Amino acid sequence: MPFPELNLSLGLTDNDGSVFYAGSGEGKVIVKTDSALKKHSINITISEQEVGSVYLNTHLKDVEIPAEIEIPVYQMIVTDDKTNEKEIYKVTRDTFFYKQQTKKKGLWSFLGLKFLAPNNFLFENIPFEPLKEEMEIYEISKYRKLDQDKLTYTFQKGEQNIQLFAGDINTLKVEKGISYFVVVDEKKGQRFIGDILYREKFLKLTPSVKLHIIKRRRVSKEMETDKKGQANKLIYI
Repeated sequence: MPFPELNLSLGLTDNDGSVFYAGSGEGKVIVKTDSALKKHSINITISEQEVGSVYLNTHLKDVEIPAEIEIPVYQMIVTDDKTNEKEIYKVTRDTFFYKQQTKKKGLWSFLGLKFLAPNNFLFENIPFEPLKEEMEIYEISKYRKLDQDKLTYTFQKGEQNIQLFAGDINTLKVEKGISYFVVVDEKKGQRFIGDILYREKFLKLTPSVKLHIIKRRRVSKEMETDKKGQANKLIYI
């Protein structure tokens, strides 16, 4: 078990009334005057900068509905107030749920042969954005959970529930009422998990974790996909 880090300061005294006075005219005595524990913070910032896309499992059994859908990912920065080391990741900011099946309008529809028109699929987005400020800070409400190469942080602010997840992106079972931010990297979240474990070990005391979320200018309300799950159109609020 690592020893807690002590924030020690040194002081001098020539006051014979002080408990640190050595006596016999010895005025310059170095003493330890502060043994307060110093706790560090890990800071996670999710930006509004879009940096690509990723395919997510829809977890739907209907063969008509795409097994995966393509959604955008955004830049996420992780640092701490002791090492100041910065790492950059990709993260999802949207949670899409299947809404309905649609027919794509085109030549077949114009000719009255709607049964030949290709099927499209409409997914509704449950977005999470700061309500008041351009950037809001959320304190962790539960200590991180590490289980079988998956790491989860849970944040809460008022009635807003947020889950930051790292691991195999297609093992996540989404639930309504929770906003998910899923860390995406080439090792199925393992680089992020290793980064967090390294910082925790280096910071010694269990660090506080703060999630900074920057508000986006445009948020997609719905997404239309084809049978392969590729996004044909994003409908913005």
